[in-house]
Amino acid sequence: MKKFEYLKPKTVDEAISLLESHGEKGRYIAGGTDVIVKIKEKKFAPDYLISLRHIPDLAYIHRDPEGILRLGALTTHRMLEQSSLIRRYYPCVHDAVEHIGSVQIRNVATIGGNICNAVPSADGVIPLLSLGAQVTLVGPKGKRTLPLKSFFLGPGLTLMEPGEILTEFFIPPLPANSSGGYIKHTRREAMELPIVGVGCFLALSPDLKTCAKARIGLGVAAPTPIRAYLSEEFLQGQEISEATLTEAGRIAVKETKVRDSIRGQAWYRREIVEVLIRRVGLRVLERIKGINN
Repeated sequence: MKKFEYLKPKTVDEAISLLESHGEKGRYIAGGTDVIVKIKEKKFAPDYLISLRHIPDLAYIHRDPEGILRLGALTTHRMLEQSSLIRRYYPCVHDAVEHIGSVQIRNVATIGGNICNAVPSADGVIPLLSLGAQVTLVGPKGKRTLPLKSFFLGPGLTLMEPGEILTEFFIPPLPANSSGGYIKHTRREAMELPIVGVGCFLALSPDLKTCAKARIGLGVAAPTPIRAYLSEEFLQGQEISEATLTEAGRIAVKETKVRDSIRGQAWYRREIVEVLIRRVGLRVLERIKGINN
């Protein structure tokens, strides 16, 4: 592996300045579980690695009195997995992070790095998509916020401009009678990338039957993580049942752009999308009923 200089800025502004100074020879690194692998595979060869791990206040899980959840980009998957707040109120996030890699990986891998890597199979993305998350970016031109659903351009490609750092995720307050879930379909239980990943968020009317809001996120179903908008529209106002969720799955298949890969063929992924939307929807329905009992 090529030798590089490891730089440890103490502030976001210092990190941005260092990358501006070194240009294409520099690279940001957070947990390093993706960056170091790519350096070993010679996908890029930076002369300078600019670590974000020594910048204080970028690793946190906080929900304010208004119900807004803020996640620092350097929050590790293990922190999310062990958070009672996440487990209780955002179970879709917990569903995802508890199966990312091994405990050793989760101890260092960050939610920001998972999203910035921009691979269709990133487990951490789908629950955040289904929760309607936004991302905050800070760079040479200042600070900006945009919806996570607009963040991805293609495999490995995002809307981030040169020098920008993803600093925070912003999740709006949860409506009443709502919950979420995520199911990852793999060939084995441990340390496996998903063949398909499906996340679902539902908010029900006071009758605990009728869908007031639905968001469905799909991973490995297109070149980028996507929302199944037609399925969401179909569920709006419907009574959530096995039948309606089955139909939502059929509709979602039409929105996918799956492909054959070493882990699964396109026809199989389409069938799994249909099945998992029903399964995760029923799981979410049970969670909402459990909250209200």
